Amino acid sequence: MEAQKSTGKYWFLCFLWLAIMILLLVFYRQWFWLALPGVCTYFAKGLDIM
Repeated sequence: MEAQKSTGKYWFLCFLWLAIMILLLVFYRQWFWLALPGVCTYFAKGLDIM
């Protein structure tokens, strides 16, 4: 049986990047795309897909 990894820090980073992305959407709409890879990457790591 395989031991499960803790993904708590990845979920924290996912929500942190999500907050940054929302702030960028509100204040600097043209910089929104810079936060998108962080959200997608840590979401996938939080689900233990990567």
